[in-house]
Amino acid sequence: MAPKPKSRTLLSSKKSSTTPPKPFSLPPSSIAPLLPILSPSHIYITHLDPRPRKFKRKIFLVPCALNIFIVLLFAWRTYSILPHYLYILTSTLGYENHTTIHSKDYTTSELIWIVLRRASSFCIDFFLTVFIWSWPYEFIIGGGANESSPVQWRFSVGFRDKEVYIRKSRKWDEDVLGSKEDFLTGTDQNETRKLLFTKLREATSPMLLKQKTGYLTMDGSWDLDWAAMTFATKLVDKKEIPLEKLDAVVLIHHEKFGWLTVDMNPGGNKEEDARREQVFKFRDALAAVGQEDLFFRWIETVQFETSKPGGFTPERQVEVAQKIRDLFKEKGIDFDEFWKESVGTDGIVGMD
Repeated sequence: MAPKPKSRTLLSSKKSSTTPPKPFSLPPSSIAPLLPILSPSHIYITHLDPRPRKFKRKIFLVPCALNIFIVLLFAWRTYSILPHYLYILTSTLGYENHTTIHSKDYTTSELIWIVLRRASSFCIDFFLTVFIWSWPYEFIIGGGANESSPVQWRFSVGFRDKEVYIRKSRKWDEDVLGSKEDFLTGTDQNETRKLLFTKLREATSPMLLKQKTGYLTMDGSWDLDWAAMTFATKLVDKKEIPLEKLDAVVLIHHEKFGWLTVDMNPGGNKEEDARREQVFKFRDALAAVGQEDLFFRWIETVQFETSKPGGFTPERQVEVAQKIRDLFKEKGIDFDEFWKESVGTDGIVGMD
């Protein structure tokens, strides 16, 4: 079930006649329905994962299997050790049983060994309960700052060919949002601003988003917000937000301007971005037919040939192009035809 906006600390965007300095700007009205559920105390990144749903299902099965194993491990451990702990407890209450220890019946070394053995058992179970049990609990129920969980999210939205992912910042955001230095102003010498853009550049790297499915973008700086992802998906389903508007959006709250977006590529090279997008489309198409290794062999061939002495002359380019075509032909793929079908063009943008 999609979470209700009132379940969070709400703070609507404040309107101001003053325009925030670049690269910050007010968010487009098309994503306004999402903002009420976001917490002003965090920084958010939204993006779309276009990988096939079968691939996402396989990825999700890994944590599912791990957590099922942990639950079974706990069930077995509880079944095998709980009676022993109950005997120890009743023994301490004065009811003798096989766990009762009379010091006069044991040597000092034997007593030390018994104490160490029981202490190690207690430590193992304490570690499993405090640190490991939280994994399946948070995976199924949710906990901490999360009001939802991966299981609840998947149960609500299922698996889709295009999925909305929303990451929220971890504790480092306190150094940005709680700092006396305003991240909107200043130069690169502004430590708060440097920290913010360093974290954002790492998290929005095109290679990161293309190499990792959305579920794997969690790290020490970012966590996935399952409740926000569920809510955003429901908004898309109800056509309150266009799906494409949630691709590569950074959201940060400012006391004066309210919610802001951040342009992570101001004045960027559009031609270079278009070429990168073509290459990623080509890779995804090869992966869809089980030939992703062919993509990496293509990249390796080009990198090897361009690094040779003498430069990548037009003659060498023709030779390498034929070598690549032959490489693909060995796998039963016509390179030129496959490129056009998957990318939609006859060649790479800006190149002959």
